[in-house]
Amino acid sequence: MKLIIHVDGGARGNPGPGGSGVAIRDAEGKVLFEAGYYLGHVTNNQAEYTGLLKGLEIAAKAGADELDIRSDSELLVKQVHGDYRVKNEGLKPLYDEAMANLGRFKKWHIQHVRREQNKDADRLANDAMDASSDVVRVNEIGV
Repeated sequence: MKLIIHVDGGARGNPGPGGSGVAIRDAEGKVLFEAGYYLGHVTNNQAEYTGLLKGLEIAAKAGADELDIRSDSELLVKQVHGDYRVKNEGLKPLYDEAMANLGRFKKWHIQHVRREQNKDADRLANDAMDASSDVVRVNEIGV
């Protein structure tokens, strides 16, 4: 099963109170899952990676074997592609975990998209930061 995953993250103050957003659709575009996760005190890049990790976790639980991942973080996308090295010590464990989790899927692709094309994940990250707690808007996957 192929899933399309939009991920985003942010931190107010960078570092500061942060959140991640995950929006998952099936190959036909039907919304299956939308959630925002409150992360406490993090950097923007840590929040971006946490969004990716949450998306991979949900996709694995849903039984996906193919992923199309979209993020508006050019840094995250270029690091996952191997175009940029991960130099920041705070990001290395998140990167390592993401790469290990991606290896569980038969096929995956990650691409950078403009912020306007990632508005659902952005909204979810902001919802979590506003609420200072996790928020689940849609859960058709049952996780």
